[in-house]
Amino acid sequence: MSKLLHITVGKLLDEVAKNQPDHEAVVYADRNLRYTYKQFDEVCRKAARGFMALGIEKGEHVAIWATNTPEWLISQFSTGKMGAVLVTVNTNYRASELEYLLKQSDSSTLILMEQFKDHSYIDTLYEIIPELKNSEPGKLKCEKLPKLKNIIVLGEKTFPGTFSWDDVMTMSESIREEELDFRLESLHYDDVINMQYTSGTTGFPKGVMLTHYNLVNNALNIASCMKLTNKDRMCIPVPFFHCFGCVLGTLACVTVGATMVPVQEFSPNRVLQTVQDEKCTALHGVPTMFIAELNLEEFESYNLSHLRTGIMAGSNCPIEVMKAVVEKMGATEITIAYGQTEASPVITQTRTDDPIELRVSSVGKALPNVEVKIVEPGSNKEVPRGVQGELCTRGYHVMKGYYKNPEATREAIDEDGWLHTGDLAVMDENGYCKITGRLKDMIIRGGENIYPREIEEFLYQHPKILDVQIVGVPDERYGEEVMAWIILKEGQSATPEEIKAYCEGKISRHKIPRYIEFTKEYPMTASGKIQKFKLREQSMERLSLK
Repeated sequence: MSKLLHITVGKLLDEVAKNQPDHEAVVYADRNLRYTYKQFDEVCRKAARGFMALGIEKGEHVAIWATNTPEWLISQFSTGKMGAVLVTVNTNYRASELEYLLKQSDSSTLILMEQFKDHSYIDTLYEIIPELKNSEPGKLKCEKLPKLKNIIVLGEKTFPGTFSWDDVMTMSESIREEELDFRLESLHYDDVINMQYTSGTTGFPKGVMLTHYNLVNNALNIASCMKLTNKDRMCIPVPFFHCFGCVLGTLACVTVGATMVPVQEFSPNRVLQTVQDEKCTALHGVPTMFIAELNLEEFESYNLSHLRTGIMAGSNCPIEVMKAVVEKMGATEITIAYGQTEASPVITQTRTDDPIELRVSSVGKALPNVEVKIVEPGSNKEVPRGVQGELCTRGYHVMKGYYKNPEATREAIDEDGWLHTGDLAVMDENGYCKITGRLKDMIIRGGENIYPREIEEFLYQHPKILDVQIVGVPDERYGEEVMAWIILKEGQSATPEEIKAYCEGKISRHKIPRYIEFTKEYPMTASGKIQKFKLREQSMERLSLK
């Protein structure tokens, strides 16, 4: 059993930079940006001093709303050095989701990019915080968000009330290196350093508090299951705001001194070009990403001969896709990982030498130092091997809890420290697990977790809607799609297009129902509870899905 590390994220980078200063740490191929570990450590230290110059204290919350930019990566490790908690924001968020997160997280600082695709982040921010336009940078007074003080914008342009990233880097000169060292030494490995929002079955997203200890050890164990070493070069096209990007990706690389090769925004051509040009040995992705890459007309023209390993995760991995990744991409040691944000995030993973049948029919076995058991749902009673039950896990990787939500924390983690995942699974005699279903109503669309309750709560605000139920339906491309069953108020009429238009710009695109049906009633139990599984069956009949 491997030893657990008692080290902070900031110290980890320090050590790797000392051990292999000239080894390549970060490559942004399309920007021609390359840092050795020594250079990367230096730029992270500079940003950490810049954050301290802004007056950001240890334990304060810094939210970041951007794609896989170099500044995101630098923020991850610089907050790890000066002790601010990095709050990751989904790049698909719209106004109401962003406002909720900033308020619930008590963030004092927001780092954001100007725009993502056709969505102006800046316009959204001014919509939420009209006071910003007339504010002095660093002195925001917002009635709705009283804790928020600093806005840092990535990019060349300057905007009223905000700092640029360059401003922050320049301000670092007012903080001595010794002051940063003192701060770094004061951090404890059990301090919370990262907060990610995961939607709850009971409505609004919850802030999962993860510590240095949670994340560093999870990343190290993930790397060990992939046999990752400092000789590896990992292409990371999955978003940093998910644990997939910032734990299975960047942090796993740093634990072993491997080279990180991020792709800022996913495009199948850019991924394969990067893997070819940078001779990447590892590639991460959700199944839909691998499918898009394999289905490119010009797929055969890319040289992927260096590819060896990687992780496919985020939703069920179809057997044919897995075989194609092994046979056509040459990633013979690709692994499958399963987990959830509350477990920082990986609980089980296949190993590189597992036979392909095992790698596609299971989600692997527990990581080192992680306990997994299958219990009768609603109890702590373990079921025999081969019998379905709820997967529970215990160990160093279980979150500190949900931010400002002790009730939800108690519901998720029992008094013996077991995290109840809400996922149904079967474990075989060798400890390998298969995920067979879900106790909760979560929908997984292309690797994004969607909770029906959140969309329902939003649609209840529509003036014509009396009641709404959201279910997931199978989809070949994304794994699952969102379907809404709506009961309208007496005398009202509406079209699916009208409902979709109402959602546009207010909730993330991937949450907008793809299918909308109007109904007069829902299937109910005798006690008046809506039977979602029956609604799901009805949905599949209606859409002629199997």
